[in-house]
This record gives sequence, structure tokens and C-alpha cells, in this order.
Amino acid sequence: MAVTGIGGFFFRAKDPKALGAWYLEHLGVGAPEGQFVWDQQAGPTVFAPFKADTDYFPAEKQFMINLRVDDLDTLLASLRVAGVEAITKAEWDSPEVGRFARIQDPEGNQIELWEPVK
Repeated sequence: MAVTGIGGFFFRAKDPKALGAWYLEHLGVGAPEGQFVWDQQAGPTVFAPFKADTDYFPAEKQFMINLRVDDLDTLLASLRVAGVEAITKAEWDSPEVGRFARIQDPEGNQIELWEPVK
């Protein structure tokens, strides 16, 4: 018996309907209202518990979601046009792993965007 992948990601939200719509509109993540399944591309997934005192993401948050993307520059341009602040730092990028950016959803949850090396 083996796990074959992540079957879902569930988290609390002050306004689940609005937050779900934000993820769908800006990141293409999720499913339209009334549907529950988001079919995604197969690819690498990192599953890594961090130390309780990590500074990799905000201390007041218990998680940070990392979303794999195929064209980080285009996505960042689209997010910025929509008024979503995106942060990039050269030290986050790695020729072996890929490029990274960070954004926050409307409820302050940090999202790491990852364009893996092709």
C-alpha cells in the first residue's frame, strides 16, 4: 500500500467562497463553484515539515503552500496588473531547482510560486 500523491489541501478561511474565487481567478487553482476537483499536471511535490521556529514563512502561519508554475514571468506580470504584490529575490533561485516568487492571498496566507528547472 503506497500513497500516490496529495489528494487535497484543506484550510480555514474567513470567507471561503471569496477566497476560493480569488485562487481560481488569479492562479487557476481550484474548481468553479459547485465543483470540487481540480485536475492538475503530474510533477514533483515537496513534502517537508519545517522546524517550529523557521523563518522561511511567517511565524503566525502554520503552513505555506508552494504552487508549481510553468511560466513564472507571465504569471507575475498578470498578478501585478491585478494588484497582487509579488516578491522575488535572486537568492531564492537555484539553477538546480528553479525560480521562486512569493505572494499572499487576501487572507494573508503566503504562497510560494515555483518554476522548476525544465
